Amino acid sequence: MLTSRTQAESGSTPRAQGRPDDESREWLRRLRADGAEREEALGELHDLLLRAARFEVGRRRAAAPHLRGGDYDDLAHHSADDALVAILAKLDQYRGDSRFTTWAYKFALLEAAVKVRRRAWQGREVPLDAERWPLFAHPGSTPAEEAESDELLQAVGEAIRCRLTPHQRKILVAITLDDVPIDVLAERLNTTRGALYKTLHDARRKLRHALAEQGLEGSAP
Repeated sequence: MLTSRTQAESGSTPRAQGRPDDESREWLRRLRADGAEREEALGELHDLLLRAARFEVGRRRAAAPHLRGGDYDDLAHHSADDALVAILAKLDQYRGDSRFTTWAYKFALLEAAVKVRRRAWQGREVPLDAERWPLFAHPGSTPAEEAESDELLQAVGEAIRCRLTPHQRKILVAITLDDVPIDVLAERLNTTRGALYKTLHDARRKLRHALAEQGLEGSAP
């Protein structure tokens, strides 16, 4: 961390937290301008977002190995387009806690991650069988540890069946056991990520309470 003396000697000045630096302020000015200046800024920003989206799509290629090269580029372009729209809609929310380009990058990374996950699940059935609670054994090193693990798993399974609502069971099983991405599940169920997170939180709270009543230690799924 630079001291004031070191900063003075190096000629650098720290950016005040919550205040955009000069480059970031220039981005904001140009994006709020009219005519050719704004169009040029939009083009530059889209190029930046496209690079970020291509990076993220490339990083997640293993999640959708059936896609062809053109599919990945298409996902990156759509991600950059949607990120640009989101940034312009939230431009007034930028407070300067990070550089504008860093803030903007996050929109592209998020859009790309969501689109790759959705494409990976496209055409796949989302399992919502709430009654299917597989008891995956985690064998211990000793018979006593194995017995303790089995007791805990049985208690969790019973709590899922008896303490949770059918909707909570479906969401918990889909997300924690079947690894369905939450944005994919929200799209299939015509709901929001926030609503699903709330359902998952409530389900886990009920399970922890049920285990505590039985004097069992362990984490809810």
